[in-house]
Parts: sequence; C-alpha cells; structure tokens
Amino acid sequence: MSTSLPSIAILGAGSMGGAILAGLAADGSAASLTATNRTRAKAEAASAQGVRSIALEDEPDGNVAAAAEADVVVVGVKPAMVAELLSEIAPALRPGAIVVSLAVGTTCAAMEALLPESVAVARAMPNTPSHVGRGVTGVAGGARATDEQVALAASVFEVVGEVLVVDESQIDALSTISGSGPAYVFLLMEALTGTAERLGFSPQQAATMVQETFAGASALLADAREREPGIEPAELRRRVTSPKGTTEQAVAVLQDADLGALFDRATAAAAARAAEIAAGR
Repeated sequence: MSTSLPSIAILGAGSMGGAILAGLAADGSAASLTATNRTRAKAEAASAQGVRSIALEDEPDGNVAAAAEADVVVVGVKPAMVAELLSEIAPALRPGAIVVSLAVGTTCAAMEALLPESVAVARAMPNTPSHVGRGVTGVAGGARATDEQVALAASVFEVVGEVLVVDESQIDALSTISGSGPAYVFLLMEALTGTAERLGFSPQQAATMVQETFAGASALLADAREREPGIEPAELRRRVTSPKGTTEQAVAVLQDADLGALFDRATAAAAARAAEIAAGR
C-alpha cells in the first residue's frame, strides 16, 4: 500500500493504543510507525507486528525519542500519567506536530498548556471493537489545531473503523454512547443468556442463541442499509413484530420499562464520572 500517513508514534501501546497500532501496522500506510511500552515483553509483542518498538525499561528516554521523530503522536497512557508524559516530550516535539490523547477527562486546553504553541492537540475516543476493525472513534481538535490537522488525526483512526469529528464539548457524551456502548451490549447479552438458561437451555445452547442473534441482527441491519439507505432499526423491529404476535407482547414489556429513560440515566452517570476524572477525582 502506498504511503498516505506521515510518521506516527504511539506512546503507551497498551489495550487501546495497541489496537490502533495493530490497525496501522496492518494498513501499512504510515511513513514510519513507532510504539513504546513499559516492559520488554510488551515491546517484543509490538515488534512482531513489524513496527519499531521501544521498551522503556531498556530505554528510559524512549518516549522522547519516539515523539521527536513523529508528525502525529498518539498518547495512550492512563489519564493520571498524561500530564507527566506531555511535560517529558514537550521539548522534543516537532513544530507542526499534532498530539492526540486517548485519555478520558484530559481536555485539549490542559494539554495545550503543557506543550509548545507550535504543537496542536486533539482528543480521540475509540472503542474496543477497534480491536477487530469495527471501532467507532470520536475526534475533537483543540484551539490550535487546523482543519487539516484534525482531518489527519481522524485518518489515523479510520484504519480501525468509523470516525466522527465532533466539537470537544461532545467528546465525553460520545464516549458514553460508543465508548461505553459495547459494555451495554454485552450486559444485554448476559441478561438474555440468563433468561435462556432459566428456560431450560444449556449454557452452550443459550450462548449460541444469544450471541448469534445479536451478530445476525447487526448483519441484517447492515445489509438492509446497503439496499435501503437510511433505514432505521425501528423499521426492522416493526418488520419482525407481527401484529398480535408473540414478539409484540415481549416488546411491549420492554417498552413499558422505558429503556430510553434508563439509557439516559446510564449515560448521564458515565458523563458525570468523566467530569470527575477531568477534575482529578
């Protein structure tokens, strides 16, 4: 594949950073790709993907070295470690580089205060399906980021799924939907599997029914949208719900539970926690 992305460094290629690294390594479009990890074992695992990989236990200045050579620096460390890392790499960053944080609660303004004015920043909120190339990532640029730089940041995450460019004021809300969303889906699957088992099915039978039903429903929606662009899940629900049938009775019970209000409360709780993290609590 021809090169279309500039040099990229991923500082902290753990779970989420590792997913982005794997996508970029497989895509092969970056001019150069460097990753850092704390341990030699993790660095060796990243190196197996064909990228330059630095173990900080062997090279304590590895983050600085990687950042100095990159046009896009993805910060994948935990929120509590972001400020220290940015202060460490700030003197080495290239003018015109963009630093993209994956950390919940770390604002663009907070990052800009730690970095030279010649460096732009952005926030990105990927979700765990990025590990299988089906992620959803929200990207928001800071005050110093140009449209072109935000587009560049977005293109990095397109290798692992869909990307939405949003205002920073929306990034925490986005994380409560797409970021936390896989957990909501798994919780629903867990609950329905339990119901299947209580109806007398074996755990294996229950798991097959539920997992394949969720996967099949998602595939059915994707196929319907190919044939009928703009079709909504509500329409597919109506098509499978025969008047006065069994599904109609079950759906009525679920609707009586007011799932919309329940999800409103759940996402509000997640957003409140993001605000606490931003405040250092």
